[in-house]
Amino acid sequence: MKTDLQFDRDHLWHPYTSTTVPLPCYPVARAEGVHIELEDGQRLVDGMSSWWSTIHGYQHPALSEAAKAQIDRMSHVMFGGLTHAPATELGKKLLAMTAPALNKLFLADSGSVSVEVALKMALQYQQGIGTCHKTRIMTLRGGYHGDTFAAMSVCDPVNGMHGLFRDILPKAHFLPRPLTPLDSPLHEADAAALEQGMAQWGEETAAVILEPLVQGAGGMRFYGAAYLRALRHHCDAHGIVLIFDEIATGFGRTGELFAYEYADVVPDILCVGKALTGGTMTLAATLATEVIADGVCNSEAGVFMHGPTFMANPLACAVANASLGLLQQGHWQQQVRAIEAQLREELAPCQAFESVAAVRVMGAIGVVETHRPVAMEPIQRRFVELGVWIRPFGRLVYIMPPYIIKPEELRQLTGAIRTVLADDALFQD
Repeated sequence: MKTDLQFDRDHLWHPYTSTTVPLPCYPVARAEGVHIELEDGQRLVDGMSSWWSTIHGYQHPALSEAAKAQIDRMSHVMFGGLTHAPATELGKKLLAMTAPALNKLFLADSGSVSVEVALKMALQYQQGIGTCHKTRIMTLRGGYHGDTFAAMSVCDPVNGMHGLFRDILPKAHFLPRPLTPLDSPLHEADAAALEQGMAQWGEETAAVILEPLVQGAGGMRFYGAAYLRALRHHCDAHGIVLIFDEIATGFGRTGELFAYEYADVVPDILCVGKALTGGTMTLAATLATEVIADGVCNSEAGVFMHGPTFMANPLACAVANASLGLLQQGHWQQQVRAIEAQLREELAPCQAFESVAAVRVMGAIGVVETHRPVAMEPIQRRFVELGVWIRPFGRLVYIMPPYIIKPEELRQLTGAIRTVLADDALFQD
């Protein structure tokens, strides 16, 4: 069966794409390991891990076998009043991987939903402990937390893709982007901004949500663990719930299993997703402390007011169990260290290009920030011609490859980036 590209162009709405002037789409026949095979037979090395999720590569036997075995038992059953072994096993694995204080688990459908869940938990918690005046959310400029309604409200209000909706979204308080470098003491400007923000908004703030150490789709910026430690102190002092969004950074992407481990700071609520199922299907989780859960259940409702239809889908939970089982084997640690070292060496020459503003590497994340936005259609076409799948946006050309990538495959990705950045025609005027 061949993809009907004309039908796709006329009727299917792709993410962040116009229906009147759609960008070209490349039809995929299959994917295996780190390769995406197009219908014309061309094989592309995947540098995106399908938006950062396929950490074990495509069609990993353990994940495929888990899905096949589970679908013969049941593909889905409602989680209201029922439970099942894939969910309880997943709960055990997740709680064993995360901080002991995070011992309550809500299994959601997607990363954006897990953020919605976290924000609702924090607000309902404040109601439950009698601090009903705490109704606002605080976050960072430069952040990104998803495309659903409350999640949009805590994305960067200018550069976070949701500026069109700023007048109708709930109003969040925004702290400046952190300036504290990795492995450095707290920057004086960050210390002052936290003091000022808490003095101004602390009393009315229910929760702070942020992406620890790596701001993802909002700009692919990195910052230091000292900021997280300072923020934890301020949240404790002001009775504010601290939420970490590790949907992009969780499960080894930064070099630690979770980015918060660099700071030895435990959030009150943790959001994970993307790599949870190894990119096989959609599933996310929101973990909370017992203190948060007790406060939520002491609120007027007496229960947490959220219940997605496909919550704790057994098929997704079974695959997630297999994915976490692969992580528990520990190979990812050596893989990510090797990727980081190779990215540092092979992306460093990009700094010499006039088009490049900065090069950043952390774990299995390589980022080249350019002075001018890329021209999306021609740069995408050029990457495909070079045999790689890299999806830039704005002024960011970045890769987050599967952990199983081989050095020669990663070299093909970094080489393609260097080739593209040397071509001035692939940038907007």
